[in-house]
Amino acid sequence: MPIERIYAPGLPVPAGHYSHATRAGNLICVSGQLPMRPDGTHTGELPFEEQARQTLENVSTVLAAAGAGLQDVIEVTVYLVGVDHWKAFNEIYARHFGEWKPARAVVPVGALHYGYLIEIAARAWVEK
Repeated sequence: MPIERIYAPGLPVPAGHYSHATRAGNLICVSGQLPMRPDGTHTGELPFEEQARQTLENVSTVLAAAGAGLQDVIEVTVYLVGVDHWKAFNEIYARHFGEWKPARAVVPVGALHYGYLIEIAARAWVEK
């Protein structure tokens, strides 16, 4: 089965050796997304809530480029700097996903690139 690399129009080209996502058949794996703005500028100075919203928007943009949406997500891994923002994140996340509740892990970490407070990776399943 061929694996397709996916690059989302409107997001900066990844800085490292990875693609925004890969697709193998019906499975889409979204690389960890940071709260970088679509124009490539950083948001590390912004409050956590704005970083969380931008990160979820970036995940949505990558999913759309792969022909999917949040309703197709089956698993999410969230990396939060510390645990202080857990409650705020859960509220923002619930607003984005609505009634849909994919499997999820939230992992507290010590630090992320550029002073960011959040990173999100996801997997989605779509019918061809």
